[in-house]
Amino acid sequence: MSAAVIDVLLDRERRLEVAWEDGCSLDIELGDLREVCPCADCRGRRERGEPVTTADRLTALSAELHGNWGIAIQWSDGHETGIYGWEMLRTLAAGAS
Repeated sequence: MSAAVIDVLLDRERRLEVAWEDGCSLDIELGDLREVCPCADCRGRRERGEPVTTADRLTALSAELHGNWGIAIQWSDGHETGIYGWEMLRTLAAGAS
């Protein structure tokens, strides 16, 4: 089992920051986060080489924590079905270091 998330900070205009109890952290721009949306529709778009979003200025309208599992974000481009699991976000953090 991986370390627990201890802090989540969403700057609705710029970025998402996540910190785990073992010192691992993620600081990701919203556009980059939207591009890796894990929902089936977005995965299919990436597999077909299509853009996930065409929004010029992307912001996060709201977010909802899903307990020990992850975070769901409602995007300004109308998308709101992807839940970003903590494990997925931790994998992104590991790839960024």
